[in-house]
Amino acid sequence: MPDDASTLPMIAAHGADRLQAVTIDSYNVELKDDEGFLGDRASKGAFRDIVENWRKLYRKDGEDPFGDEPSEKLTKKALDEGLMKNSLAAAAVIHSAVEEFAQELALVIRRFLKLKAWKDTERFVIGGGFRGSRVGELSIARASIILKAEGIKIELVPIRNEPDEAGLLGAAHLAPKWLFKGHNAILAVDIGGTNIRAGVVELNLKKEPDLSKAAVWKFELWRHADEKKIDREGAVDSLVKMLKTLIDKAEDEKLKLAPFIGIGCPGIIKKDGTIDRGAQNLPGNWESSKFNLPLLLHTAIPKIGGEDTAIVMHNDAVVQGLSEAPFMTDVEHWGALTIGTGLGNVRFTNRTDDDD
Repeated sequence: MPDDASTLPMIAAHGADRLQAVTIDSYNVELKDDEGFLGDRASKGAFRDIVENWRKLYRKDGEDPFGDEPSEKLTKKALDEGLMKNSLAAAAVIHSAVEEFAQELALVIRRFLKLKAWKDTERFVIGGGFRGSRVGELSIARASIILKAEGIKIELVPIRNEPDEAGLLGAAHLAPKWLFKGHNAILAVDIGGTNIRAGVVELNLKKEPDLSKAAVWKFELWRHADEKKIDREGAVDSLVKMLKTLIDKAEDEKLKLAPFIGIGCPGIIKKDGTIDRGAQNLPGNWESSKFNLPLLLHTAIPKIGGEDTAIVMHNDAVVQGLSEAPFMTDVEHWGALTIGTGLGNVRFTNRTDDDD
């Protein structure tokens, strides 16, 4: 593997705090209390733990409204159906879990707002896999009411794009717009604790130059969490195969890909493309100083459309949040929380034409 990151085309630093549209004030904050990391109390797994605790009460007196299915295996569809079923017990479990989880989410948001870097945040966009369900949307709405009742002026809104697509769409905001001249699409990668997704994002700049009309054209998905034996090298190989498949599909459809790959990845991303911490849910040791995903991808895909490939990697919550940048111009300070395997977080300040 190359050991000199300077050999790559450089359009922006990995993990940069200044991008074209925003300044990143803070991200990947790990809040703690006496019970551990606060983010663990507002994650997808935390919600299922809460559901399990309410189900136990029913098991003591009779039949579980969700049968024998373990709570950690309940799908988003099954949870949503619990709200709609004729079973009052199932609905009671879900409504109780929503209320308890909303209280935890509100608590976490209050703690973020006490941080200096998060002061004066006007709006939180809530993304991640949990948001992509009716139960998740209800939890967000309930947390919003809890905060309003306490006199906390903060707006909570579900991310407008499908969360899985938002993690790809935000990658277009990692590159300067001059890179897109003469091109109409880019490659994007969203690495998560459960899935790795790669896609082609159509920029649609003729419709809206601010990327608000960008759309995912096609994507490839690999659910690494289901693999019994998978290591870091296998994960990279699978990602490379997905990207090459997408390049071929784009060429077949005459899409002109920009020579760029934007990546969202869990953890603190260092300028050289290594990961400082926060990638513990990925297969293998991604936090090794000897592991550099952008360098590996550049070695595997050195050119796109005959031009040298430029690669920029940032935190996955940052990238998902960036998909909302065109729609956040009415506020100055805003943040994003991604509720998934963990609780991703980022705080942005919009940049203006007067900024250096």
